[in-house]
Amino acid sequence: MSDQAAALPHLRVLDLSRVLAGPWCTQMLADLGADVVKVERPKVGDDTRHWGPPFLQDADGHDTAHASYNTACNRNKRSIAIDIAKPEGQALIRQMAQGSDILVENFKVGGLAHYGLDYASLHALNPRLIYCSVTGFGQDGPYAERAGYDLMVQAMSGMMSITGKPEGSPGGTPQRVGVALTDLFAGVYACSAILAAVEVRHRTGLGQHIDMSLLDVGMAILANQAAGFLNTGANPTRQGNTHPSLVPYQDLPTADGAMLLAVGNDGQFARFSEAAGQPQWATDARFATNTDRVRHRDVLVTLIETETRKHTTAEWIALLEHRAVPCGPINTVAQAFDDAQVKARQLVVHQALAPAAAAQTGVHSIASVASPLRLLDTPPVLHRAPPALGEHTEEVLRDLGLDAAALAHLRAAGVVG
Repeated sequence: MSDQAAALPHLRVLDLSRVLAGPWCTQMLADLGADVVKVERPKVGDDTRHWGPPFLQDADGHDTAHASYNTACNRNKRSIAIDIAKPEGQALIRQMAQGSDILVENFKVGGLAHYGLDYASLHALNPRLIYCSVTGFGQDGPYAERAGYDLMVQAMSGMMSITGKPEGSPGGTPQRVGVALTDLFAGVYACSAILAAVEVRHRTGLGQHIDMSLLDVGMAILANQAAGFLNTGANPTRQGNTHPSLVPYQDLPTADGAMLLAVGNDGQFARFSEAAGQPQWATDARFATNTDRVRHRDVLVTLIETETRKHTTAEWIALLEHRAVPCGPINTVAQAFDDAQVKARQLVVHQALAPAAAAQTGVHSIASVASPLRLLDTPPVLHRAPPALGEHTEEVLRDLGLDAAALAHLRAAGVVG
């Protein structure tokens, strides 16, 4: 992170999203310098504020009431607590939308129309507004009104059917990916679409509605697996840690555990074969090309496993690294954060909470993973820790021109928290 100029300080984002996909998108924009105002329900806030354990810990190492999940996708934002079910709350959102460049929401289809906060209503007030709707199944189609969650989409898209141990092996049932993959990718795709819409607005002067669907994203990220099915009709199946099109590309046993070997071409295989003391593998008709290796997978992997068991994981890494053969340890999360390269890239960042937020939460500092968007001239910024619920309500409303009396009225009426 740097004190250099950020990429998007000219953009103002109104964030009506919650949980992960929408907040992941808006955190990306915030990391790039956009002013993101996160709107939350008074007293309750974003659902993820309560999704624990694990919980944030105070200075004495005791759990607080604040879940760590929320901190993963809400740094660099300002939090304002508004009850949009109340007409005065709706009026505040409309006023904020008039001064915003981008709005991100993940209500059910038609949900915000009840409040006059849908795209058509806000476009009439601010034709330049880019309005991104993130839903489970999109704005149309037979499932449009269904709620959608990452786990559901991983199952429906076929992602779970290709994740896990092979059918018939112990534990060989469909498995979800270890993080909410479709939510995260939906956030990344949404951010890309928003920035494209910003570019279009430079030419036309107009914003537009972006229809972002978790199901669409789930199908798209099947990538080569989808391409294989669509062009051959062959339904892909679970293969554990092996690859359908590359061999060896998997975990392998070592003298002290296991390692990951990722051979992507014939040259790498020849160099691995030499390092393993079996140079003849590279010229064996069964293994000379990747296609041959895939066809004779079982025979080859059995031979390789005999050799990999002769050395420790660290010894294999040392042996193969200078030969440019991709391999590495299979780390726990703790081991990954202790890795020398992770430390060198400064991938852990710490942010101090504002005094009022620290008093509210009992937490003084929050750690998170640095943005991977390494723009050298306009790098990501760190200017706010993940906010406490409603931490910036008065600040944002004062920017709208409300005085102390108006703020007191809104609080007394339960419109803001």
